[in-house]
Amino acid sequence: MSLKTVFILLGLALATIFALVCVLLTRGRSPRSCQHLHPEQEDMEDGQSLVFADLTPEEMSQVVRYLQGKLGVPLVEASRAKPSDNCIASVDLQVPAKAEVLRFLDAGGARPAREALAVLYFGNQADPNITEYVVGPLPTPVYHRDVTVQKYGGKVPYHRRPVTGKEYMDINTLIQRELKKAPRFLAACCESDGTNLVILTTAPRGFKSGDRMTWFVLFHNVAGTGYYLSPVGLEVLVDHGDLQVSRWQLHKVFYNGRYFASTGDLEQGFVAGVLEVVRLKQPQADAVLGSMRPRRPPESPGPLQFEPQGPRYSIRDNRITFQGWSIAFGMNPNTGPRLFDIRYRGERIVYELSLQEALALYGSNCPGGMSTRYLDGSFGIGRFAYELVQGLDCPYTATYVDRHYLAETDTPKTNQNSLCIFEHDSALPLRRHFSDSQSFYYGGLRKNTLVIRTISTLINYDYIWDFMFHGSGAVEVRVHATGYISSSFFHGQGTDYGNRVGPHTLGTMHLHHIHYKVDLDVDGQLNSLETQDMEYEFVKDPWSTQNTIERPYLRRARLEKEDEAAFPLNAPMPRYLSFVGPNPNKWGHPRSYRVQIISFAGKHLPTNSSMEPSIGWGRYQLAVTRRKEEEPTSTSIYNQNDPWTPTVAFADFINNETITGQDLVAWITVGFLHVPHAEDVPNTVTVGNGVGFFLRPYNYFNEDPSVDSSDSVYFSSEQDTGACGTNPLACLSSAAACAPHLPPFHFGGF
Repeated sequence: MSLKTVFILLGLALATIFALVCVLLTRGRSPRSCQHLHPEQEDMEDGQSLVFADLTPEEMSQVVRYLQGKLGVPLVEASRAKPSDNCIASVDLQVPAKAEVLRFLDAGGARPAREALAVLYFGNQADPNITEYVVGPLPTPVYHRDVTVQKYGGKVPYHRRPVTGKEYMDINTLIQRELKKAPRFLAACCESDGTNLVILTTAPRGFKSGDRMTWFVLFHNVAGTGYYLSPVGLEVLVDHGDLQVSRWQLHKVFYNGRYFASTGDLEQGFVAGVLEVVRLKQPQADAVLGSMRPRRPPESPGPLQFEPQGPRYSIRDNRITFQGWSIAFGMNPNTGPRLFDIRYRGERIVYELSLQEALALYGSNCPGGMSTRYLDGSFGIGRFAYELVQGLDCPYTATYVDRHYLAETDTPKTNQNSLCIFEHDSALPLRRHFSDSQSFYYGGLRKNTLVIRTISTLINYDYIWDFMFHGSGAVEVRVHATGYISSSFFHGQGTDYGNRVGPHTLGTMHLHHIHYKVDLDVDGQLNSLETQDMEYEFVKDPWSTQNTIERPYLRRARLEKEDEAAFPLNAPMPRYLSFVGPNPNKWGHPRSYRVQIISFAGKHLPTNSSMEPSIGWGRYQLAVTRRKEEEPTSTSIYNQNDPWTPTVAFADFINNETITGQDLVAWITVGFLHVPHAEDVPNTVTVGNGVGFFLRPYNYFNEDPSVDSSDSVYFSSEQDTGACGTNPLACLSSAAACAPHLPPFHFGGF
């Protein structure tokens, strides 16, 4: 071997060793383009958003300890309390007055005192009632004040209190005891001794103020599946209004179209052979109607969304920032998600955006179904927002946040990972254009959106609550309904009230109406309301006067009074309705935000109904009123159990006050009529069952603010479209190398 050959081989060996060393040194490191970025935080004093923050578990506990030591009355933990006891029903944040908050946020004023709102049920006194206390300052309270009369104009009667878990348990015990009086009937109708039957509550509870009588619908219970599709035809009316549980009684029984005075009478009718019985077999888990168990083994996984350089949003305490957006978020245990101080590019657009109520109103030829008007706030929209399943309820790589609440217990509870935040690529351009005239170019921007999501499970239904923030400066609010339909036992003319979806199951028609509060502050607090719509005018053709032309023109109007700004549900509404600020944009138009509603609501309850005032907000698809501190919510958790004398009557908010140049609130109703059908089994799908609204900039800016997005794409026929420096889309192939290491799946929600 020649010396030259030796040197060549030696050189190759050294080069190989050097390459291997480089590989080993860089193994496990992300490419430089994959290093996580740190999104810029809004220039805002640290901790300012905490003025809106939900109470911490420790703050809740401090309030409980304070009340136990200062009220001077015996308090029983709500989970054990009888109606004749006193108990702490709930503790939540007392949101400070808006004027105080704005002085703090905008004018350097003092931080408002941090306070809690405690709701107590006083059953162990001469005048049983519901009392609300403001307790503060937190974290170490030293005072409490009764605000019940100030808020509601008087004491809140005790019968209006929501039903507690303990009360339901005592009712179930009563029903089980009464079922034992009809053993032969139960064996024949249901292959049951009663212990494998479950009850479903209805509401409201009676026909007049003071009533507390509830129809309970009985279903076959099958572990691991929804019992809501397996009614057995039996329903019972329970009177549970007395403070002494021993005095509660079963008031009426319904079976397969007939009414009986008691389960004993029902048994006698069966034994005498005068009762027609539909003999049902106990459903089996592998064949029960509505089972969600997979029928096929898993195949290849679907697309996975990930962030090559980590999240482009940031979260600090209760504030989220994302590409010019800034939002303070929280959760009310009763009414659910609430957002405050929503800013875009440093300017506040919305002071408060909060869910108020969710109504589900049913029809049926069975007593439980026909009398049901659920007001879900009284059950707990926020309280029953459970852990989200990563990769299905939200993207796998979303940020998951715990929420805490104190209700029906003296100990705070945590719903872990019950709210998620993520950036969503909708696979749709936010804007784009391909030019094939004069010059050749393409310009566009992907529609990437920040999403805040939580999901409430309210007995059978699951509501997906979304709040979305777009690069165009628009806010989108959307709710989807899924979960199980509620059902009645199919008998008689059942199809007048829905569709048959099983051998003995009637999917009962119902409507979902959802109410929101939107406190817009467009270019400042003082706003007016402007409408715009189109009309046609017939004019002579200017260049051919013997002809006419139908020319559309814009009809503008300023609404002066609240009555003008209350738009009935399902009635025509101006296509453009905007909150108008005091200043013009560059082109001379007032800076505005447009309210655009997407809804398919059913018919509102007739106004001559005795319970209609309790859901008076449902009369209007949109009502704009002057903001008042004494009108913080459109309803009350006490309206459910006394809708005939509502604690809060929204219609009273509309009293024809001036709305020009005022601090205004938009109250928005969205919803849909749902007639269940075969495809609602096992679950209602979200497709087509989503409604909501947009808040869209309308002359607020001088141009679409998304033009400043670093995600913008532009290339022309004269450029190399494959060059990463020219076209960001050409960089995506290398971004695929940044796929994250996903943590193992975990779910602790049970």
